[in-house]
Amino acid sequence: MNDLFKPRITVFHCINTFGDGEVLPVTGRTDLELKFVKLPCSSLVKDVYLLRAFEAGADAVAVMVCPEGACRYVEGNLRAKKRLTRVKALLDEIGLGGDRLSLFNVAANDSAAVETVFDDFRQRLMVLGASPAR
Repeated sequence: MNDLFKPRITVFHCINTFGDGEVLPVTGRTDLELKFVKLPCSSLVKDVYLLRAFEAGADAVAVMVCPEGACRYVEGNLRAKKRLTRVKALLDEIGLGGDRLSLFNVAANDSAAVETVFDDFRQRLMVLGASPAR
């Protein structure tokens, strides 16, 4: 893949994923183009919003949710997981690739886990390349 490729990732995240701090742990990265969409709960991630992120030029979409069993709203992260499963199947069906959409369980203020998630996601995108929807 081209070394100049800078993956565009739209990140939907629950406000509890990054804790009370407004400073996101990956804002200083220059190897990714990140767009953050803050949600009161990950259960509010709807199919249409995930698809619109790809339509708007995202190479990938990440959804950051609370760890299972730790959701403030009981099952918000489980609802998000079910939606992502449906949308991934749809992305595979239309030829965009379900691998471009991922859900990550991240504990509040776990900056190291967030960095690892984005490192792994970036490596995967370097193989997949730019979104065919761009």
